[in-house]
Amino acid sequence: MKTLLLLLLALTSPLLAEGKKITLTARASEIDKRTKEHPEIDYVFTRKGKPADNQFASVDTRVKASGQLVIWLMEPKPELFDRLNSYGHHAIQVTYPREWFAKMDKLRKDGDDNHFSGIRLEAATGEDYTKLIDIPKPDGLMERSYQFVKYLDQKHPDGNWKQFLSRDGKGLDWEKVILTGASHGATTSARLAKEIKVARVVMLSGPRDQTEKWQGMKSATPPERFFAFTHTLDDGWKNHHYCRSWLLLGLHKFGSIVNVDESKPPYGNSRRLISTADVGNNPGRAHSASTPAEPPRKARTANIFTRMPGNTSTPTPSAKPETL
Repeated sequence: MKTLLLLLLALTSPLLAEGKKITLTARASEIDKRTKEHPEIDYVFTRKGKPADNQFASVDTRVKASGQLVIWLMEPKPELFDRLNSYGHHAIQVTYPREWFAKMDKLRKDGDDNHFSGIRLEAATGEDYTKLIDIPKPDGLMERSYQFVKYLDQKHPDGNWKQFLSRDGKGLDWEKVILTGASHGATTSARLAKEIKVARVVMLSGPRDQTEKWQGMKSATPPERFFAFTHTLDDGWKNHHYCRSWLLLGLHKFGSIVNVDESKPPYGNSRRLISTADVGNNPGRAHSASTPAEPPRKARTANIFTRMPGNTSTPTPSAKPETL
């Protein structure tokens, strides 16, 4: 693609006179000794002699802080974290047992519209939602995120990570959190946001679970806080997976689908954004094009990490009613 996807609707924040860019890593198994491996779903702490549970965090204290923490559910992307930090966001990537998908996908029975719902919630919360897997609280995404931020506050207080801890210090203040991921990560972000209230959900190349009904269920996070972006050559788009999920999530109530390559921010305040930029007619590149990456795989994206729900004009209604 010719230009790098702009992930936010606002201009980058000006650098302040003092401060620095802070990046750091730490192993989940060393932060919290309660954690354990789950080889039954291919989640281990060491792979081929190298740590497989490293977690990544970054913040740029030269930039005016946004007061929001981005939790990225996939492998860390330096270009993505640089962009997030430039907008004043703190950002972390957390490792947790997300490798379950390959095995659990094979166990799904035709007609089962609730197969992945409990699995995603158990992996995210560490609570017992299904008999198909057994992921205790210390290994769930929520507890891993909390323990990591608590560690960051203790080891690097100059990064002001403490602001994301709850008042009682027993968890995160989730209403300051932006959940995000691509594909599998986009889907788990949406599933968890249905269960707990967060500041925003950014779904890149997702969500999936197109056979499931959970996306149409009552949501703890208001629907206007869900934002989605994909490339039209992505198989998930061509096979109508994403567009169906977006409808179930209620995103059609906040504007028509907008092609970011043919319009300008704020894209009618839509929550459904697509790109048709050149990816060499490669579905694989299209699937990853929604996330910033190193050259030559550049892409142009919608600015969906900073625009706060309700701080812009009323979303443009869809031109016509849409149905599944």
